[in-house]
Amino acid sequence: MILSNQCRAARGLLGWTQEQLAKNAGVGLSTVRDFELGSRKPISRNRDAILNAFEKAGVIFLADGDIAPGGPGVRLKS
Repeated sequence: MILSNQCRAARGLLGWTQEQLAKNAGVGLSTVRDFELGSRKPISRNRDAILNAFEKAGVIFLADGDIAPGGPGVRLKS
Protein backbone atom coordinates (compact mmCIF):
# COMPACT_ATOMS: atom_id res chain seq x y z
CA MET A 1 0.00 0.00 0.00
CA ILE A 2 1.22 3.49 -0.82
CA LEU A 3 -0.19 6.70 0.61
CA SER A 4 -0.41 10.01 -1.25
CA ASN A 5 2.20 11.66 1.00
CA GLN A 6 4.56 8.72 0.43
CA CYS A 7 4.08 9.18 -3.30
CA ARG A 8 5.07 12.85 -3.11
CA ALA A 9 8.04 12.02 -0.86
CA ALA A 10 9.25 9.22 -3.13
CA ARG A 11 9.11 11.51 -6.14
CA GLY A 12 11.12 14.06 -4.17
CA LEU A 13 13.79 11.49 -3.30
CA LEU A 14 14.14 10.54 -6.95
CA GLY A 15 13.78 14.07 -8.31
CA TRP A 16 10.89 12.92 -10.52
CA THR A 17 8.12 15.15 -11.78
CA GLN A 18 4.55 13.91 -11.81
CA GLU A 19 4.95 13.44 -15.54
CA GLN A 20 8.01 11.23 -15.07
CA LEU A 21 6.20 9.10 -12.51
CA ALA A 22 3.20 8.69 -14.79
CA LYS A 23 5.46 7.62 -17.67
CA ASN A 24 7.53 5.20 -15.56
CA ALA A 25 4.40 3.67 -14.03
CA GLY A 26 2.44 3.58 -17.28
CA VAL A 27 -0.49 5.48 -15.80
CA GLY A 28 -2.21 8.71 -16.72
CA LEU A 29 -0.90 12.00 -15.43
CA SER A 30 -4.33 12.76 -13.95
CA THR A 31 -4.07 9.53 -11.93
CA VAL A 32 -0.85 10.75 -10.31
CA ARG A 33 -2.10 14.31 -9.78
CA ASP A 34 -5.43 13.28 -8.27
CA PHE A 35 -3.79 10.67 -6.04
CA GLU A 36 -1.22 13.12 -4.68
CA LEU A 37 -3.93 15.72 -4.06
CA GLY A 38 -5.98 13.14 -2.22
CA SER A 39 -8.97 13.76 -4.45
CA ARG A 40 -9.22 10.10 -5.47
CA LYS A 41 -7.56 6.76 -4.86
CA PRO A 42 -6.21 4.99 -7.92
CA ILE A 43 -7.58 1.60 -8.83
CA SER A 44 -5.45 -1.24 -7.49
CA ARG A 45 -3.76 -1.91 -10.85
CA ASN A 46 -2.61 1.72 -11.13
CA ARG A 47 -1.59 1.91 -7.47
CA ASP A 48 0.50 -1.24 -7.93
CA ALA A 49 2.08 0.21 -11.08
CA ILE A 50 3.07 3.38 -9.19
CA LEU A 51 4.49 1.34 -6.32
CA ASN A 52 6.42 -0.92 -8.71
CA ALA A 53 7.90 2.04 -10.60
CA PHE A 54 9.21 3.50 -7.36
CA GLU A 55 10.55 0.18 -6.10
CA LYS A 56 12.29 -0.45 -9.42
CA ALA A 57 13.98 2.95 -9.01
CA GLY A 58 15.20 2.00 -5.53
CA VAL A 59 12.55 3.41 -3.18
CA ILE A 60 11.66 1.45 -0.06
CA PHE A 61 8.29 2.08 1.56
CA LEU A 62 8.07 1.93 5.34
CA ALA A 63 4.96 1.30 7.39
CA ASP A 64 4.41 2.98 10.74
CA GLY A 65 6.90 1.51 13.20
CA ASP A 66 9.11 -0.28 10.62
CA ILE A 67 12.16 1.70 11.73
CA ALA A 68 10.78 3.99 14.41
CA PRO A 69 7.34 5.20 15.47
CA GLY A 70 5.97 8.20 13.67
CA GLY A 71 3.97 7.06 10.68
CA PRO A 72 4.68 5.73 7.24
CA GLY A 73 7.67 6.92 5.24
CA VAL A 74 10.05 6.28 2.36
CA ARG A 75 13.79 5.86 1.87
CA LEU A 76 16.21 4.94 -0.88
CA LYS A 77 18.09 1.64 -1.02
CA SER A 78 21.72 2.04 -0.14
